Amino acid sequence: MGAMQPMHWLIVAVVVVILFGSKKLPDAARGLGRSLRIFKSEVKEMQNDDAAPAAPVVAQAPVQLPTAQVTATGAAAAPIAQPNEVKPL
Repeated sequence: MGAMQPMHWLIVAVVVVILFGSKKLPDAARGLGRSLRIFKSEVKEMQNDDAAPAAPVVAQAPVQLPTAQVTATGAAAAPIAQPNEVKPL
C-alpha cells in the first residue's frame, strides 16, 4: 500500500478548500500559471541569448611602444608620451 491513498488526497483537498476558500483557489491557480509562463519565456530568452553568435572581433593594428631617440651627441632623449588607448571589450 502506498503512503497516500485516494482517501488521503480527498482529505488534503478538503482542507485546502476550507483554508483558502473556493473563490481564492482559481485566482491562485491563474497567478501560478502566469508566473510559470513568464518564467518559461525568460529561460527560453536566456538560452537564445547564449546561442546567439558573439559580435565579430575587429582586428586592431599592434600598438607600438615609444622608444628613446638618440640625439646627435649620443644622449638618449626622453620617449614621446602617447595618450592611453582604450581597448573595447
